[in-house]
Amino acid sequence: MPFIESFEAGDFVSTIISLVVAFAMGTLIGAERQYRQRTAGLRTNVLVAIGAAQFVDMAMHLAGPEGAVRVVAYVVSGIGFLGAGVIMKEGTNIRGLNTAATLWCSAAVGACAGADLIAQSVLLTLFVLAGNTMLRPLVTALERLPRDDESTEATYGVSVISSASAADGLRAEVAKLLEAAKFPVEDVELQDRADGSAELHATLVNTSVRVAELDAAVARLRHLPGVTAANWTRSAVD
Repeated sequence: MPFIESFEAGDFVSTIISLVVAFAMGTLIGAERQYRQRTAGLRTNVLVAIGAAQFVDMAMHLAGPEGAVRVVAYVVSGIGFLGAGVIMKEGTNIRGLNTAATLWCSAAVGACAGADLIAQSVLLTLFVLAGNTMLRPLVTALERLPRDDESTEATYGVSVISSASAADGLRAEVAKLLEAAKFPVEDVELQDRADGSAELHATLVNTSVRVAELDAAVARLRHLPGVTAANWTRSAVD
């Protein structure tokens, strides 16, 4: 039988060790994620780790180190699609980036185990756990520091509300006024509102601005014919 002819006890033991290590390391990473009620918890991280380990281990047995390197490349790219599934955008906020990055690391842990790099797999697991736990107080401290809006990089947008009849003509005027105030415009979008008015939203090229100058430019926009309201918004750069 092909199975009996191809079966080698040494290779089988090596596979068992790789999967056990991947399972254990994935459990450690996943347990921390499960405790914090993240989208990808214990089982997901374990499955990612043992799946990556088996693919690499199989390639090692079938095609040697060169084959394993090719499979690792596919694991690295393929896990990105899985990670993208846990990233969600809520308005200007994006959630799930850390969870997706953890899944990527779980795949790396499994790939190391599958390639018989057991020590590297354990070491990487320790670094992943450190990144998700020990750095949390530092992140909290940094978030509480006072920020200077003029020196913090961000994406700025200017919204102008006007009558529907004046909106088309205002598009060029809004861009011209902002350009004159040294706020280059990347794009101006026009949207109809439920109350029959229209909204022009200009996205600025600048990643850092002087708030007082932007306030002055928006104040001038409010005096344009047909404009009923104008304001600016700020969203952090990822």
